[in-house]
Amino acid sequence: MAHLASDLFNGAQAAELATQWRRMRSAGAAAVTRSAICKWRARGHLPVAGIDAHGRPLYALADLARAEKATRPRALRLVGITTT
Repeated sequence: MAHLASDLFNGAQAAELATQWRRMRSAGAAAVTRSAICKWRARGHLPVAGIDAHGRPLYALADLARAEKATRPRALRLVGITTT
C-alpha cells in the first residue's frame, strides 16, 4: 500500500502521537518513548511503511494506532492503571 509522505511519521513523531492517545485514555499513562516504538517494530506490532531521507523508518498512522491499541493494556497495567 502506497502512503503519502504526509501520512508517515518518524520514531519521535510516532512516540508523541502514541503518548497523546494513551493520555486521552488515562491521564496518568506513561509516555510512549521512541525506544518503545522500536520495540513495537521488533515484536511485529508496527510495520515500517517507508524510509526517510536519512534512512530512518517511517510509520503509517493507521499502523501506529493499531500498535498502540494492541500494547495499551499491558503498558497501563505496568504503571498501575487498570482497564476495563
